[in-house]
Amino acid sequence: MSNKWIKDNGMYISWFIALIATLGSLYFSEIMNFLPCKLCWYQRILMYPLVILLGIAAVRRDYKLTIYALPLTIWGACISIYHVLLQSGVFHEDATACGPVPCDVDYLNWFGFITIPMLAGTAFILITIFQFLTYRATK
Repeated sequence: MSNKWIKDNGMYISWFIALIATLGSLYFSEIMNFLPCKLCWYQRILMYPLVILLGIAAVRRDYKLTIYALPLTIWGACISIYHVLLQSGVFHEDATACGPVPCDVDYLNWFGFITIPMLAGTAFILITIFQFLTYRATK
């Protein structure tokens, strides 16, 4: 991918990924009635503003926004990775520490390894990559 292509499309791709992740989380909770745990809420808190911020940045071609988006995506990816490790049994947490819904509940398990936190983590990592590449392309 050339720098020009990334500069022209990186923000739009990041916005689209954040939009799909947001709509997916709302689908799981509002239509499928999967109650989000505490860690899911933290991931949502970090993902939802990205839809607005990246959308505005893409339309305005404001490439400086990457420095504001990257902390959200990096923190979100870290929480998602921890959540995946918690669900896989690498870490153990007291069930009461996560609130009414335990954080190790596995509502979704496609192909034996694709879970909701893994989907969120993938979105955060992809947005991080595109934001980093966009930042580099504009320098």
